Amino acid sequence: MPPAFTRTPNRLQWRHGHHVLEIEPWGRDSVRVRAGMHRVADGLPGALDHPDTPDPAGTPCAIAIDAGRAVLRNGLLEVAVDAADGRVTAFRTDTGAELLREEPPHFWWPGARHFEAAGGGTYRIEQRFAAYDGERLHGLGQHGHGRFDNKGTVLDLQQRNGEVTVPFAVSSRGYGFLWNNPAVGRVEFAANGTRWVADRARQIDYWLTAGRTPADILARYADATGRAPAFPTWASGLWQSKLRYRDQAELLGVAREYARRGLPLSVIVVDYLHWRHLGDWDFDRRDWPDPRAMVDELRALGVELAVSVWPSVSPLSTGYAELRDAGLLVATDSGAAVHAEWPDVEGSSEGIGVAFYDATNPAARAALWRRLRENYHEIGIRAFWLDACEPEMRPGHPHNLHYAAGPGAAVANLYPREHARGIHEHLTEQGETEVLSLVRSAWAGSQRYGAALWSGDIPATFEALAGSVRAGLNVAMSGIPWWTTDIGGFHGGDPDDEAYRELMVRWFQFAVFCPLLRLHGHREPRVHSGAVGTGGGPNEIWSYGERAEAAMTAGLHLRERLRPYLHAQLAAGRAAGLPLMRPLLLEFPGDEAAWDVDDAFLCGRDILVAPVLRAGERTRTVYLPSGADWTHHATGTRHTGGQTVTVPAGLDSVPFFLRDDADPFAPAATPAP
Repeated sequence: MPPAFTRTPNRLQWRHGHHVLEIEPWGRDSVRVRAGMHRVADGLPGALDHPDTPDPAGTPCAIAIDAGRAVLRNGLLEVAVDAADGRVTAFRTDTGAELLREEPPHFWWPGARHFEAAGGGTYRIEQRFAAYDGERLHGLGQHGHGRFDNKGTVLDLQQRNGEVTVPFAVSSRGYGFLWNNPAVGRVEFAANGTRWVADRARQIDYWLTAGRTPADILARYADATGRAPAFPTWASGLWQSKLRYRDQAELLGVAREYARRGLPLSVIVVDYLHWRHLGDWDFDRRDWPDPRAMVDELRALGVELAVSVWPSVSPLSTGYAELRDAGLLVATDSGAAVHAEWPDVEGSSEGIGVAFYDATNPAARAALWRRLRENYHEIGIRAFWLDACEPEMRPGHPHNLHYAAGPGAAVANLYPREHARGIHEHLTEQGETEVLSLVRSAWAGSQRYGAALWSGDIPATFEALAGSVRAGLNVAMSGIPWWTTDIGGFHGGDPDDEAYRELMVRWFQFAVFCPLLRLHGHREPRVHSGAVGTGGGPNEIWSYGERAEAAMTAGLHLRERLRPYLHAQLAAGRAAGLPLMRPLLLEFPGDEAAWDVDDAFLCGRDILVAPVLRAGERTRTVYLPSGADWTHHATGTRHTGGQTVTVPAGLDSVPFFLRDDADPFAPAATPAP
């Protein structure tokens, strides 16, 4: 046996000097690859170690070692390690095809894996792989570059408003790859190689899986990182929101008007500044005098109340001293624990320095929950909007932060997942069985904590609408099945402008088929205190003129008819590890043309949606994938798959097609859970 290799029944180790590489099976057709200097450590922050993860030691594998290399086989995946330099190459066992290969940029130095000391046992780390012509890469969270295929992009691995880092990619070559490292860094998918960079980390840690189809890969990923809980029955209808309802009377007036008009409403939202200070996590009774009565009246109308929860803590708040003295605020490596400046009260044009509670600390999550329980949950509120949960810093300096989980540069991307985790675990402990938190950021594994991601503060333009479709498809390929947008975009939009009214209608029609249907935005005339919006114009269905109201009302009633189908598809997707919003390639991987479609999608298995994404368009050209027949819902015309068709797309309708003989409107065929 070459001295470079050692093995246990379920783990292969290669060592050269201080450089150690370990590979072990990690679920079906999957392996975990870790490399470090001196040792490989267990228990570091990541996405693979949670109670539902398959037991790696229980996954059967075969390990063979000879003079030149060692091979570990696990189902469809074979991983070979070169004895001379420890380079890893992955193959499919059924065809022998190469899936992925570590490749150094230079014959001498650096190697495919590079460690540069950063102090305290941490390193600036690089991991390089070969590039493959024609490869497509989907997933990787949510980004504003407007592309579905991430090949050719450079992505910062850092959480920002609208930029969500989920470091998991699905390749057209038949593999899925998770960079199991919450460090700040970047990934480059260049023509001459792929490079993953962590600014500060203890070791390399990635997970690799093989699948015959992209659906297989997503199923393996769900096995490894966790599945979403059951989708709440109350969450599938319309969410009504704006920046912002200023007081209890205004919000109740909107809910009552929905009821008066006979428009179904599921959720209404109390946005930020309903508190006196950031970190109170409570209603300001000057504007919200009787929250319990408000919750009771809304529930009698069949409406849930959701409240905005920020992780920011003002030194003027009731929560600050407790969290500070208990060491439950995020610390800094240098300077005071002040992480951002925000106007703390309405009318203030000057910011105040605020800190963040440390979501990576279980004690801090418990302290936050005590406030949320006392001030919200005990009066009947169970839906939380975890806004600004990157957390939002202006400017962003995660390298100066220090969390309970480690240095900011090493763990900052973990924050939004742990924030959602605290809400989910504590709501579950309270006996809640339907848990969903609306979040602006996420990381690998966020889905298992009931995180419903939305697209952040995006512009109110048709370009942003088209980019949202692609962003939603990449989120779906990132293992996060619950996603939505601000209908109409966030920044601006004049309810009296006919051009903007058209955008609102088209965006609403798209959102009818998304996991969540949510009206939100900062409409004209907008009110600001400094750089922060404190109020805006109307944003209800009836705010956009009679024609737009009629079109959106039709979309709302269509959504109501679809709700049993949506719940059935969400339940089936949960079992299979599949999202509700699906790129065509996910259902039709054998159709090469389906891989090129980034402006249409499947809602569940049976509905192909072709939203109108350009101003003034009244027809829609759409590719119908081969392997099924497709019936245009509006006309009843049946088309054979494998062709492109053009259909009418008047302002009062969105083009969609039904697969084969599916009937998503038949309750007996698609019962709600």
